[in-house]
Amino acid sequence: MSVEASTTTSLWSSLVQARGRRLEAGGWWRAPVTFDGRGPEGLLTEDGRKVVTFASDDYLGLSRHPAVVAAAHEAIDRWGTGSGGSRLVTGSRPVHEELEHALATWTGTERAAVFPTGYAANLGVLSAFGDSGVRICSDEHNHASIIDGGRLSHAEVAVYRHRDLEHLEDLLSEATGPALVVTDVVFPMNGDVAPVKDIAAACRRHGALLVLDEGRAVVGPDVGTDLSTDLADVDLLRVGTLSKTLGSLGGFVAGRRAFIDLLVHRASSYVFTTAPTPPDCAAALAALRLLSTPEGERLRTRLANHIEHVAPGHPSQIIPIVLGDDEQVLAASSALQEHGVWVPAVRPRTGTARLRVTLSAAHSSEHITLLLDALASVPSSPDTLSEDVSFPGPGPIPSAVPGRTS
Repeated sequence: MSVEASTTTSLWSSLVQARGRRLEAGGWWRAPVTFDGRGPEGLLTEDGRKVVTFASDDYLGLSRHPAVVAAAHEAIDRWGTGSGGSRLVTGSRPVHEELEHALATWTGTERAAVFPTGYAANLGVLSAFGDSGVRICSDEHNHASIIDGGRLSHAEVAVYRHRDLEHLEDLLSEATGPALVVTDVVFPMNGDVAPVKDIAAACRRHGALLVLDEGRAVVGPDVGTDLSTDLADVDLLRVGTLSKTLGSLGGFVAGRRAFIDLLVHRASSYVFTTAPTPPDCAAALAALRLLSTPEGERLRTRLANHIEHVAPGHPSQIIPIVLGDDEQVLAASSALQEHGVWVPAVRPRTGTARLRVTLSAAHSSEHITLLLDALASVPSSPDTLSEDVSFPGPGPIPSAVPGRTS
């Protein structure tokens, strides 16, 4: 090995070690927690503890539905486990086209394109339409995939204050060229809902393209039904995932044919990556068909009932319990595990550490009772939790002051 190579290696080793020490000293060193479970019940393998998880994004529990599992098995038997190439080379299979047609029908659009993940879908749509001279207006609490998509674009990114329509109007008025507004419909950290109707009106006034990430809008608002009139005459792209509602893996973008045609030619996360696997697509297609049946409606109703039981009046299955202090939220998460409830601590670097409870239709009534009993039993004294924080139960959930997602 040359002296130069040795010096370079030593330099990077030092940099990596220093960065790791800073993370550890700040309490930011993390590791995946292995959960051995099928559905909400399972084991944390590190200590063999049996828990019910309230952290999954399989919001309707479809990842273990017999029809969805069977569809994945059939796809493996027919096409194997992988697609073998990108969509524009050798990776397209009939199931990709079937799924895209079904997604377009489901969203009431002309065409849809599937991506390997929802993250890749947001990267693709923002980098494809975010040309130089475009202004992207993005809510400050948007998901990291939206933030990174803006960074990968050639556009100017202007971040508006959370759900602040006046600020958004100002940013749109200041745009010197085409504008694009992107927002989550249901925000990932607080589970609150974007004012889509008013945002659409602002886009209409300014001729802006509206990109809506609907991945978490499982119990509403339904953009295609509840807001269809409000979105008329607005250039719109709808982004979704195949994991959160459909129990599989992947993402999609749906909209007018000309927009999607351009997307599949310009989105690097579509063009230069292996296509979603056939079993993932087949599972998503089976789940999508199931949603149009009475069983699908029952699952949505069940999830909505769970939300009302845990946090009356809250608009989504993501329920934040903001404690503020990192040590407090870690202690609270640990205490819940002692009661067989797994709610991981979430620590945005903004002093808004919280427990982030996520509910699923796969939870039973007994699971919900276990959660509420566990929350009630966690000490709420100033030594453990903030004095102004109470766990959800009868009445409103604690006020959430979220930080930027990362």
